[in-house]
Amino acid sequence: MSPPPLSPRDVVKRRWLGFLIWESIASTALYLLSSLFLSRRPFPLSLLSFLSFHLSLLLLSLSFFILASPRPEPSASLAELAKAPFFAPLRGELRRRVRRALDVALFASLCCVSGFLAAAAACGDADELVDARRLLGLGLRGSVFGLVFGIQYLYRKRWVLRFPIIQRPLFYSFKMGLPSSIKRAVKLSIRALFCSFILMLFLPKEFKGKRTIGRHIIQQIKFFIGTFTVSLCWEISHHLLQVVHTRRCIFAPLQGSAAAETNPSKILLETLEQSSPRSLLQYLAYLDLCMVSESNLERWRRAAFFEETGETYRRVVNACLRPLEQLASKLAEGLEGFYVDKADFLSQQLNPPLDIHVQSRLFETFNDFQLSTWCARTLAALTARSHWEDCYGVAQLTGSNADVVSTLLSSLLAVEACLGKKTNPQPAGFLGPASIRWATAGTGRKESITAIASKTRGFALQGNAYAMADVLRTSIYQVVSAFHADMQANLKASVLEKNWISEGKPLFGTRPVLVQKLCLFLQYNAV
Repeated sequence: MSPPPLSPRDVVKRRWLGFLIWESIASTALYLLSSLFLSRRPFPLSLLSFLSFHLSLLLLSLSFFILASPRPEPSASLAELAKAPFFAPLRGELRRRVRRALDVALFASLCCVSGFLAAAAACGDADELVDARRLLGLGLRGSVFGLVFGIQYLYRKRWVLRFPIIQRPLFYSFKMGLPSSIKRAVKLSIRALFCSFILMLFLPKEFKGKRTIGRHIIQQIKFFIGTFTVSLCWEISHHLLQVVHTRRCIFAPLQGSAAAETNPSKILLETLEQSSPRSLLQYLAYLDLCMVSESNLERWRRAAFFEETGETYRRVVNACLRPLEQLASKLAEGLEGFYVDKADFLSQQLNPPLDIHVQSRLFETFNDFQLSTWCARTLAALTARSHWEDCYGVAQLTGSNADVVSTLLSSLLAVEACLGKKTNPQPAGFLGPASIRWATAGTGRKESITAIASKTRGFALQGNAYAMADVLRTSIYQVVSAFHADMQANLKASVLEKNWISEGKPLFGTRPVLVQKLCLFLQYNAV
C-alpha cells in the first residue's frame, strides 16, 4: 500500500528539516577538519566546544527562519517605532512594518550570540577556555564577527529567497554556489579580523592575556582561520537555504492515480487560493503553475485546465490576474504623486520629502516582482496554447482572453509610466499605419508624468521596472503571435476592441490607449 500524498502545508516544514540536517552534516565536517589544525584540547573541552558550535548554528538557523522571505519585506523606520507604543493596537501595514523591524533586531541579536559561541568553540585554546576573562574577550570578538555578518546580510537583503531561472538538480545547484561561498567567507573573515582588532584596542588587559609578539601573531592567525571556518559554515548554510527552499515543488497527484484521473488540479488550486498571501508555499505553487504552463513535460496537467465546464481555467486565470491587477493599481496610486500642473511644478520641486515618499512607495510596489513575472508568463503561455489545445473553447467563452490582454496591457502602461514613458495617445488627426486614427488625449491635469524619469534617475526602482516591462512585452507578443491572424481580421472588421479588450475602465490608462498599444504589438512595433 502506497503512503498517502504529502500535504502542501507540510512541504515547507520538510524543507526546513532537510535544511537543518544537511547544514549540520556539512558544518560538522568543516569543524572537525579545522579542529585538527587549530588546537588540541582535552576531550571534555572538545565535546563542550563541539556542542557550543552546533548551538551557534542552531541559533543562526533560527534567525534565518525568522527573517527568510520570498519577497522584500519593508520594516518600520525609527520614527514609526517611536510612535508605535502610542497607537496600540497596531493594525494593517504599520503593524507588519513594526513586526518586521523587531524581527530584524532579533536577527542581529542572534547573530551576535551565534558569533560569541562559534568563536569560543572554533578559535579558543585550552588555556583560553578555562580562563573566564580571556574567554569573554574572545567571545566579544566573536560577537563583533557575528554583528558584521548580520549587518552585511541585512544590507544586501540576502534573506530574500531568490528563485533561479533554471531549475537544476539539488546537488548540482549546491556545487555551483560553493566557489562564491568561499570568496564571501574570506572577505567576511578579513572584515571580522579588522573590526575585532579595533575592539581589542579598547579592551582591558585582563581580557587579552599576557603574550609575546610571536604568540600574539599566532593567535591572530588562529582567530582568522577559526572565523574563516565559521563564516564558511554560515555561507554554506545560507546557500543551502536558498537551494533547498527555491526548488520546484509539484502540486499534483501521482500520474496514473485515481486523483490524477478525476481532478489533477485540485491540490494546486487549493494551494493558490487558500495559502497565506505572499508566503513561500504560495510562491512555490505559482512557480509550479508557470512551469506546467510553459513546458511540455506535463501536458496532462495543462490539458486538465481546459476541461469542459471552464471552471478550472477561470480559477487559474483569476489566480494569476490578481497579482498583476494589484501591481497596476498600486502603480497608479503611486504615480499620482507625480501628476501636477505646470504651475505647481516649482512647488513640487521644492518639496523633496514628498518625492522620496512617493519613490519609496513605487519601489515597494515591485516587492512582488518575481510573483508578477510568473503570473504574466503563465497567462501568456496558457492564452497562447489555448489556440491549439483548448478543445472546448473555454478560454474564449469565459472571456478570459480579453481579461488577460487588457490586464497585461494595463500593467505594461503603468510600468512604462513609472519609467517616464508617455502613455497618452497621439494627438487628434494623427493617422498611424493601416490608417488607424488614434484617440485624442486630455490636456488638463496629469500631463507631467514624464517628470518621473528625471526624478527616479539612478534610483533602484528602475532595474525592477525595466525587467518587469520586458516580461510584460514578451508575454503580450507571445499572445499576439499565436492569435495574429485572428487579431488582424478583427482589426479590419473594427471589432478588435470588442473581442480583445474587456469592458469597463482599465486598471491604468483608457480603452483607446489599450487599443492603440495592442495595434503597436500587432505591427511588432512596441518597444
